[in-house]
Amino acid sequence: MEKSNSQNNLPPVIFGTSGLGNLFTALPQDAKCAIVEQCVEHSALPVVFDSAGKYGAGLALESLGKCLKQLGVAPEDVLISNKLGWLRVPLTTPEPTFEPGVWKDLEFDAVQKISYDGILECFEQGNELLGDYKPQMVSVHDPDEYLDAAASEAERQQRYQDVLEAYRALADLKAQGRVQAIGVGAKKWPIIQQISKDVALDWVMIANSMTIKNHPDDLLDFMEELAAKGVTIINSAVFHAGFLTGGNFYDYKEMDRNNAAHQSVFNWRDEFNAICDAFGVKPAEACVKFGLNAPGVKAIALNTTNAKRVKDNVDMAGAAIPADFWQQLFNKGLISERALGLILK
Repeated sequence: MEKSNSQNNLPPVIFGTSGLGNLFTALPQDAKCAIVEQCVEHSALPVVFDSAGKYGAGLALESLGKCLKQLGVAPEDVLISNKLGWLRVPLTTPEPTFEPGVWKDLEFDAVQKISYDGILECFEQGNELLGDYKPQMVSVHDPDEYLDAAASEAERQQRYQDVLEAYRALADLKAQGRVQAIGVGAKKWPIIQQISKDVALDWVMIANSMTIKNHPDDLLDFMEELAAKGVTIINSAVFHAGFLTGGNFYDYKEMDRNNAAHQSVFNWRDEFNAICDAFGVKPAEACVKFGLNAPGVKAIALNTTNAKRVKDNVDMAGAAIPADFWQQLFNKGLISERALGLILK
């Protein structure tokens, strides 16, 4: 296939790898390689994968490297984003401590390492796990979680300095030619905004924030600012960890329809599904189409644990959805007026 993509010219769909790290379910290695094979088959080259040391305590990186090698994919035909900040360590408890209940059948744990030396340690370990393949795009992963763990404002300020030191390390890697682009991945977008004021970012990944369900005006404003600066935006987790397409986890937290505190998200999904049914639109297609039409978004990261769904994921980016569908979502109060204007422009 034609080679036309770079970190600044990404295809509409890039491939998340949390499933390769046993997110929610443990997959055998042959199933993981089947997924990777489908990603390569249905993408222009270089095929783009987004991974992280946090995914399965490095298992996603390790599985990705092994599968690419088994499939005989040339390193130059792969573009890898590695979100750094979590280091694989021995597992000394019955299950991993970093996200209990989320990752299945892991043999290692992971600890957060956000500092100048910590990020370099994560980078080198990630390279070892990937084997013959190296990341061209790097970032600090979950700086929001790192900052939120502070017990006081003073500690939070110190932790933010740790984040800036981590970016100094990434800048050194870029200056040395070991990576091509520096970014950030976070679930809480205001942290991305704060970092963008202090760090020259090439790209950002916004997770759980810019979705068909949640799209606040201040986030839209910020994304327009990033786009004006030429910063590449990747949208991620547009299904809210699968909840909007029928799963039981919303932003990686299990939901219970009988829990009054969870009722509003179920009500939103019920109305959304009813409108999708009425127009013959797949919920996943609507989520992807909306996520791609947010300001400045160049690509959307989609993850699957089923090789047969890879082609469908790619095809969703080009799905035709009638204007009346979006108008009905607005009429029912499910999307904002500004969002309606963006999707219909």
